[in-house]
Amino acid sequence: MWWQRIIQIFKIRELRNKILFVLVVFVIFRIMANIPIPGIQAAEMKKLLENQFLGLMNVFTGGALDKLSIVMLGLGPYITSVIILQLLTMIFPQLERLYKEEGEQGRQRFNQYGRILTVPLAVLQSFAMLTLFQRQGIITGLSPTLLLTSIFTIAAGALFLMWLGELISEKGIGNGVSLLIFAGIVADFPNNIGQMIFDVRSNPAKTPSYLLFFAAALIIIAGVVLINEARRNIPVSYAKRVRGMRLYGGASTYLPLNVNPAGVIPIIFAISILLFPGMIASFLAGGGGTMGKIAQNIANFFNPQTNLVGYAVIYFLLVCVFTFFYTAVTFDPKAISSNLQKMGGFIPGIRPGRATAGFLYYILNRILLIGALFLGSIAVLPYIVQGITDIQVFAFLVGGTSLLIVVSVVLETVRQINAQLQMREYETF
Repeated sequence: MWWQRIIQIFKIRELRNKILFVLVVFVIFRIMANIPIPGIQAAEMKKLLENQFLGLMNVFTGGALDKLSIVMLGLGPYITSVIILQLLTMIFPQLERLYKEEGEQGRQRFNQYGRILTVPLAVLQSFAMLTLFQRQGIITGLSPTLLLTSIFTIAAGALFLMWLGELISEKGIGNGVSLLIFAGIVADFPNNIGQMIFDVRSNPAKTPSYLLFFAAALIIIAGVVLINEARRNIPVSYAKRVRGMRLYGGASTYLPLNVNPAGVIPIIFAISILLFPGMIASFLAGGGGTMGKIAQNIANFFNPQTNLVGYAVIYFLLVCVFTFFYTAVTFDPKAISSNLQKMGGFIPGIRPGRATAGFLYYILNRILLIGALFLGSIAVLPYIVQGITDIQVFAFLVGGTSLLIVVSVVLETVRQINAQLQMREYETF
């Protein structure tokens, strides 16, 4: 039973220490998420605009933006720097070789470039964010010295979170970046429950809407888990080889291709692309004149409150495009075909080498279409479900980045814990 599994987890010292380390980092993150930047008063923090545009940014920054905290950028700068570098691999062959062909050492250098690029991006984003909030009246009374201090404080907070995420990946269990974003998402769960109780008590007529909302959430979560775990198994056979007096090979196995191999990354990519022009345009919109009007129109176009249909369509298409793009960057059928051939493996009915790579491309493109359409639908589902039920809380239960992150992180963490338990059971046996 599940409680026996939990007891078993905490009996293993190494696994227990890893889980406790992750929980301690979560506590540090949530403490920092409640420390306001210099010069911000509690009354001014309540002026933060509560719209869907800032709501998306709040999810993307791990739930720290709504409190104007010192980690209000979250892991956004680091994720953006990794996205930029992965896009550049399509342009610069040297960077692509570093990322794909030079093994663990090349991957470490690539990650180091991402960390270095995070620094200017964090400074730029913090300056743009503070300037935007000043123009909208959310932040007032910042002197030039205090503004500069706030910029570097926020940038330092983003770099500190990046470091915490890497510590979790190294000393904890699971992916540190995803776990920190996960912590920010579920941190609002108690507030959502309180808001739901208040709504139902003040207006009992909302009860059917909540029931419909949770029924839709259960169906959507079940669909996300199903697609997340779905895979196309390609049979692989190994030729028999004789070495001395022994016979090797002759076994059959399969090569699993996930329906959604990109995970949550395409939605994160799409949000980054959507947020960046809107944020820059909002920053320029206060300048007045023709340029200010153009910038305001661009900001309205990329704001779901003023252009919901256009925003949803662009969001859906970007998610589909990035699903194919990210898979093309991370999955190389030619390398898989070459490795199979070297190991004496082949797909029954397909010639080794180029024909195998072409067959893998053929299968991958068709299952990716299902994965891309699924991810695009999940991305825009919150707007549809919230529009039907008029329920604004528990948004992460009905789709979007938050639901995929929560489901992916939970499944991956459970998978890694089970692997650790199985390894210990095997050693005991």
